[in-house]
Amino acid sequence: MCGIFGVQGHAQAAAVTHLGLYSLQHRGQESAGIVSVDPDRRAHSLRALGLVSDAFPPERVEHDLPGSVAIGHTRYSTAGSTSIENTQPLLIRFRGDPIGLAHNGNLVNATELRMELEDHGSIFSSTNDSEVLLHRLAASTSERPEDKLADALQGVEGAYCILVLIGDTLLAARDPRGWRPLVVGRLDGATVFTSETCALDIVGATYEREVEPGEIIAIGPDGVRRGCHQPARALKRCVFEHVYFARPDSKVFGGSVEQARRALGRRLALECPAPDAQLVFSVPDSSNAAALGYSEASGVPFEFALIRNHYVGRTFIQPTQAGRDAKVKVKYNAVREVLEGKSVVMIDDSIVRGTTTRGLVTMVRAAGAKAVHMRVSSAPITGPCYYGIDTPNREELIAANMTVDEIAHDLGVDTLGYLSLDGMLESVPGGPDGFCHACFSGDYPTPPPTDPDKLRFGCGC
Repeated sequence: MCGIFGVQGHAQAAAVTHLGLYSLQHRGQESAGIVSVDPDRRAHSLRALGLVSDAFPPERVEHDLPGSVAIGHTRYSTAGSTSIENTQPLLIRFRGDPIGLAHNGNLVNATELRMELEDHGSIFSSTNDSEVLLHRLAASTSERPEDKLADALQGVEGAYCILVLIGDTLLAARDPRGWRPLVVGRLDGATVFTSETCALDIVGATYEREVEPGEIIAIGPDGVRRGCHQPARALKRCVFEHVYFARPDSKVFGGSVEQARRALGRRLALECPAPDAQLVFSVPDSSNAAALGYSEASGVPFEFALIRNHYVGRTFIQPTQAGRDAKVKVKYNAVREVLEGKSVVMIDDSIVRGTTTRGLVTMVRAAGAKAVHMRVSSAPITGPCYYGIDTPNREELIAANMTVDEIAHDLGVDTLGYLSLDGMLESVPGGPDGFCHACFSGDYPTPPPTDPDKLRFGCGC
């Protein structure tokens, strides 16, 4: 999962992109980058490891990235190393024109596509799957940029939202199943593309619509052109966007994330009550709305029992287990005055590996909680995701290897309740149909990748 942002037709395109990336920081914290193209069709690039605020001083963006068109990226790797070579946007020069690419998603047949390209002489400089698309773009014999991108996407399977610069033309494309979100906005006559609507808000842009599944939009000096690179297929929007990844102030797939999470919490209270509970609290921040919904439906008061250090990033999207363990220890603190002597309901949006939850339960017990009832506003995650989430194998997924009772014992909670799959799908906007729930149900929309280590060439996201 990554964040992508692009602007065409704004005098300070790179500065707008830089600001937009701040609102997409939650989608990727390993690295960030911006590519702009100036009026002479020369490309300029800044890429760095770390957060947006650490990588790019605003004055450097304004000085080093001229032009009225730009794309940006915040990276969260689902595979592959954390290195500057894997930082996006990727940038090459081919036949006199720059080609830049920012990708959110995962290509499930990247291994086969890469081997085919290498058999024909292609040389790769990174270990992410997104570079496959750059080589395919360069191999296209079509003239128009949108036709080049359509050629590059033929035969590509998996999840992708893509922003591409070819010369001074900005292109956006979304896979035909619509796995990941991508929206279009307007800003003072300029066109803006971004993963989430919260990034439109920060730059003052107006939401226009979603990029449709299978659609390509090309915007250049000669205007806007729209087409389809593939016919739309049965929708497989990622339900985990509503559960965890997206910001609550965003609209994703046309629906409010905050309202979806409240609905998940209300349904959870009906399915998994805790009759002796004296208070409800969330694992902040992604579970706040679900905990409020649980409180509303159950009548159990909501309290702030865990305080989050906001100078520490999201634990789940850390690339290594050691990184996740370290972040848990400094990210949260329990409020003893709220918890001591109480029977409590602890709400989290998901349990993936159990690392964070186990540490939090220990912390809550140490603060004096009399009983801890764990409630989860999603179904048990029992399988890996091949479409952009870092769940590389079943051995790391606690619910794939234990029963609910065994998980409760392992975590140290008195009771544990998950939201049902049907309850989860019926609670999100537009549900229950049209969502991918493969990591919960095992119902994969595409054949699994042939690479047994799940695409070690790595996701560009």
